[in-house]
Amino acid sequence: MPRVARPGVVVAAPKGAALASRRTEGSSESSTLESEKESLNFKVSPQFKKEFKGFAVSEGISMTDLLKEGFALTKKKRQK
Repeated sequence: MPRVARPGVVVAAPKGAALASRRTEGSSESSTLESEKESLNFKVSPQFKKEFKGFAVSEGISMTDLLKEGFALTKKKRQK
């Protein structure tokens, strides 16, 4: 529930506060509702973005799925 900072100004609850209460133990990422996902924002060069997006399109996957797959592979490789 939002809280009132001063009359006429509403401050939202901290990110994730409501999310944690809606998630059940053992829920998987694939079953997470779109409204429960968070943005991951960082800057890359225009050339990197073009290459990354082009590769995702050529593979028929989303940029998000490509990032997740790359992260999983990197994590696995570095934990050896």
